Parts: sequence; C-alpha cells; structure tokens
Amino acid sequence: MRNHLKGLVAVSMAMLASSFPAFAQTGQGEAGRARRAAQESAPSPTANLPFDARDFSGIWVERGGAFNSLSSTAPPMTAWGKARYDAAKPGIGPRAQPLGNDPMMACNPIGYPRVAFYNAYPMEFVQTKDRLVEFFDFFYTHRTIYLDGRKLPDDPEGTWYGYSVGHWDGNTLIVETIGFNDESWLDNDGHPHSDQMRLEERFTRVDHDTIESTMTLTDPKAYTAPWVSDKKTWKLTPQRNMREDVCAPSDEDTYRKDMREPAATKK
Repeated sequence: MRNHLKGLVAVSMAMLASSFPAFAQTGQGEAGRARRAAQESAPSPTANLPFDARDFSGIWVERGGAFNSLSSTAPPMTAWGKARYDAAKPGIGPRAQPLGNDPMMACNPIGYPRVAFYNAYPMEFVQTKDRLVEFFDFFYTHRTIYLDGRKLPDDPEGTWYGYSVGHWDGNTLIVETIGFNDESWLDNDGHPHSDQMRLEERFTRVDHDTIESTMTLTDPKAYTAPWVSDKKTWKLTPQRNMREDVCAPSDEDTYRKDMREPAATKK
C-alpha cells in the first residue's frame, strides 16, 4: 500500500509542476529520458544466450513506444467515444485537473491494456503448458491467457481485464481478448473504450532478453478505425522483484486529503 501511495504522490507532484508540461507527461523530465535512453541502448551481456522462443517466463519491463498509451495518436472517435473522452478529467498530462475523475484514483481496477503501459513497474510472465499468466506489479493484478486450444466465449460477462485466448503462429504468440466492461480508461489522457472492444496482440521473443509486442484495438462504438499500437519492447530484468503494489481505499483517502484537495485549492 505504501508503495502505491508513494507512486501516486510522485505523479501528483509532476502534475502540480504546471510550468513543466513535458515532465508531467513523461513523469521523468529530461534527466529521466536521458537515463532511459542510456538503459535502452546499453548492450545486454545475456542477450545472446540460448532461449526457448515459446517460453516467456520471467520478469520484464516495457521499454520504448508511446508513453502510457497504445500510440501517440488515437484514431478518430465516434460521437459516443468523443462524449466519453470529453467527460474524462485526467490528473496528469496536458488535460490535467487536480480533482479529476480518473477511475484508478478511486482505487478502481486500472483495466487492460492500460495496466501494461506503466514502464516504471515490472511485469512477470508465469507460463505453463496450457496458460500464460501476466502478473503486473502495478495494482498487483493479473490476467490469464489460455493456451489450451479453447475458443473465445460467445457472450462473456464484461470484466476489467477481459477474456483472453492465445495460439502460436510459428514463434509469435497471438492473443485475442474480448469481454471487457467499459469502466476503465485506455491511458492517462482518458481515452475511452466500450464493452465492444476487442484486442489482438502479437508477442515475439526475439532474443534471450527481449520480447516485442504490438496491439490492435478494434472498438466500433468508440473509434471509427482500429487503433494500432506502437511496437512495445519488453526487457528481461532478472534482478527485479515483484512488489505488493496495492491500491487500498485508506491510501487513496490519505492521498486525496494530502495532495489532490490542496492542489485543487492552490492559487
């Protein structure tokens, strides 16, 4: 709980730095971007080790691509999608409002795919012969990808993380997900999705230390065209540990009283 509160406080401090909008969008500023660039360009001593291309087991951190979103530009929205977007009041970024209505700020589940975009937090793949479990440090949550040949259900109940099945095309894992509710955001900027959202993801382990992934989001209720993501790069980080990063209502209440409400009244 404390880890999550500290993270929210850090985000809030970035939000309050209104004279530094770029910092608010990246959460790190110029120094952070330089540090990330150095980390991403540094050669890994284990990248050329033997590996099983169909085994994703390990702890990974996402690098590259748009910050906390599928890509930097969304496709045109429908009238329904635009109305939902206009009603969203983000807490960070160019549309930031100190007392916003981001669902995660009330400790609601962050939802998928948004939970996968927080590259300061690791993600662990736990793999068996018939399923792949994606366990996220952020919000301490998981989703299951079934690999046992089952089909997607015809009418699944809407959930925060959807219902996922995967199959192999060569050494690329193709994951299809349906069965979402419409209560989460896609990113920090408040882009919406409906319960008609479908995701197709492609994961390829290209070397011992690297998984590359792309995502195509199709949601005719919210967007007039599919939203194709940037390529995401996941780096193996065996030295990292998964933390208990829980969003508890007591933490959120402390955060609201100490950070959000003072920020909203600050001249």
